[in-house]
Amino acid sequence: MCFICDFKTQPDDAAKASAHASPRWQARRAFMLAAGATAAGSALAQVDVGSSSGLRKLVPAETLETSARQQYSQVLADARAKGALAPDGHPQLQRLQTIAQKLIPHTAQWNPRSREWKWQVNLIGSQQINAWCMPGGKIAFYTGILDKLKLTDDEAAMIMGHEMAHALREHARERLAKSQATSIGLSIASQLLGLGSLGDVAANLGTQLLTLKYSRDDETESDLVGLEIAARGGYKPEASVSLWQKMQSASSNGSPSFLSTHPSGANRIQELEANLPKVQTLYEQALKG
Repeated sequence: MCFICDFKTQPDDAAKASAHASPRWQARRAFMLAAGATAAGSALAQVDVGSSSGLRKLVPAETLETSARQQYSQVLADARAKGALAPDGHPQLQRLQTIAQKLIPHTAQWNPRSREWKWQVNLIGSQQINAWCMPGGKIAFYTGILDKLKLTDDEAAMIMGHEMAHALREHARERLAKSQATSIGLSIASQLLGLGSLGDVAANLGTQLLTLKYSRDDETESDLVGLEIAARGGYKPEASVSLWQKMQSASSNGSPSFLSTHPSGANRIQELEANLPKVQTLYEQALKG
């Protein structure tokens, strides 16, 4: 179950309610405050991934995030109906929540919009080796990726950081803009004059957000941005390498769902290894607190 609940009170009511809030609510409220905050005194980005593609602006971010919320709710509803949605208090879900709480404060420098996102993390019981983050910070892990790969917390943080990075760098928004602008023959110039067509596409995605395949550049960006976010959160940078070594091993024994949209490879590991020194100091600073 989602561990960020809706607290539907007006500002004045919220202040009164907080005095009588249960410890459980107080813990959730603390998480939301942490999620909305940026890390104090954070240094400039240490990995170099360049600027995001301007093409993504052809698809309204708000429209895409609304569609993502709807699709995420449907995924959770389907999992709940099958008895596959982890309840509050599930040890693996709590583990993921703790990781998210450490990573989210370091996301805003990559996308200022993320300060307004209502981040959610859920765990779905499935043998699939899979995890994802939709636009707007909607995260899901499948039990298969935790259990079959026997992920350490550091490795799980690398996956979460990587998936967060796809959302922060708005890769889905960019992919959608490119594919739809091409398929329906719309020029960039015409779309700058009126975003209606692509806006309609973003509002009617169906299940496309779960099946998007990112480019090699997208994957590299997410690897490096996720590496830095995880390091700032206090997770060992070297875990990014051991994670993808495990992924390579898993791919040799089949075709995990995760690898259908996140191809593994030696070049990927080499790129991560080359960037470990850039984030090592961030990791060490995080440990000092």
